[in-house]
Amino acid sequence: MQELLLARMLMALALAFHIAFVVVGIGMPLLMVMAEYLHLRTGRESWLRLNRFWTRITTIMVMVGVVTGTLLSFLLGLLWPHFMQQAGAVIGPIFALEGFAFFTEAIFLTLYIYGRKRLSPRLHLFAGIMVVIGSAMSGVLVMTVNAWMQAPAGFDIGADGAFINIDPVAVMFNRATLHLVVHMMLTAYVTCSFLIASSHAWKLLRDRDNRLHRQGLALALAVAFVATPLLGLSGHHSAGMVAELQPEKFAAMEALYENETGAGLVVGGLPDDETREVNYAIRIPKLLSFLAHNDPEAEVTGLEAYPEDEWPAVWLVHLAFDIMVGCGMALMGLVGWAGYHWYRHRTLPDSPRFLKALLAGGPLALVALEAGWIVTEVGRQPWIIYRVMKTEEAVTPVENLLAPLLMYTTIFLVLALATGMLLRREFRLVSLAAGTGEVGENVDAGSADLESEETGSEDAGDDDAGGEDAGGEDAEEDNTGGREAG
Repeated sequence: MQELLLARMLMALALAFHIAFVVVGIGMPLLMVMAEYLHLRTGRESWLRLNRFWTRITTIMVMVGVVTGTLLSFLLGLLWPHFMQQAGAVIGPIFALEGFAFFTEAIFLTLYIYGRKRLSPRLHLFAGIMVVIGSAMSGVLVMTVNAWMQAPAGFDIGADGAFINIDPVAVMFNRATLHLVVHMMLTAYVTCSFLIASSHAWKLLRDRDNRLHRQGLALALAVAFVATPLLGLSGHHSAGMVAELQPEKFAAMEALYENETGAGLVVGGLPDDETREVNYAIRIPKLLSFLAHNDPEAEVTGLEAYPEDEWPAVWLVHLAFDIMVGCGMALMGLVGWAGYHWYRHRTLPDSPRFLKALLAGGPLALVALEAGWIVTEVGRQPWIIYRVMKTEEAVTPVENLLAPLLMYTTIFLVLALATGMLLRREFRLVSLAAGTGEVGENVDAGSADLESEETGSEDAGDDDAGGEDAGGEDAEEDNTGGREAG
């Protein structure tokens, strides 16, 4: 039992760390390409500077994500050998397709970085679009594997326990695939856009006239304005699917111990498995039945319908669900604030009060992301493959997992520190360069060499001229970035 706990802790640590880089690796290419498109459409060098800056951020996050993803693949074999032995033939083809998607992303990202002066503008934009598609498809395929673990389909179990008669199409398009993939992809774009918006808001509080950060904020908020409401709708649909496919998880999310008709939504509170009550909770009548079945009078199945040894950790799932929803509502409020200001004034809000509120957007989005994964993964317990294989049956028989836990923790801490230092350096360089109108030159000179020296010098010359042009534009149109992004 101790080894099972250590294995789950190590896997949780790896997933929690890796997923932060995944969502940024999915969201940043979209922002990067949007900035380049606006440059090609308007001819403004300021959008090109933003694109080059975001390209470097994307490269850093993708590179670290590759490292954490590789470590995670090692852990699958190290910690869950029986799962891989049984399910390898089922999920192997999906992971193979994910490898093709990743190579597509990597190849076109390389072309995008090194081909800026070698490809035509349209071909360079096409390379960026392929990065967006490759990163998205990689995320979709990984989520397809997770969806199969939540709602397994497309196979039979032989007399010896082996998985036989595997139908790859049924495996990929199981009943959980659509809602999990849509919800996760929207989560990636929302989380990334708020992280970027918060970063630019922080810089704007120090330099209100910095055009690059104003345009970065405008574009990130534009993505958040579209994706956040869609994520809310997706969340409502996902709740109904969870109630249908994994009713005990849904009951744990709301700490519902007994079957109830016209069930109310439980907000907050401390679940007590012994008394089967939720202390100090706020209850909203009939809302849970509506969320589960779109009918306020529908019956919702409680945990009492299942053996207690098949309950997930109710207190943790309920707490994580409340945190996720609470953070999501706060993000919706920030989007509503920005949208209302845009509707009234046709400019993005840039008051210190709004920028300070937006500083919380990035951390809130990240907390909601992690809380959502706790609901998804802890809520499936005690199953690693729902109703097919228990987690304790899949864990490695190897003992002394404390050593790998400490080793991986150290690696992740080092990666987090290194990533933070690199990102801080990029933001510092681009802020300093923006003040002189020479963003492209200074960022290229101060950052790691991603292009050749010859290309870098050509870029610097072009950006000097662009900086002079942008200086005049800045004086005339402070809110151009917001209007163009909108």
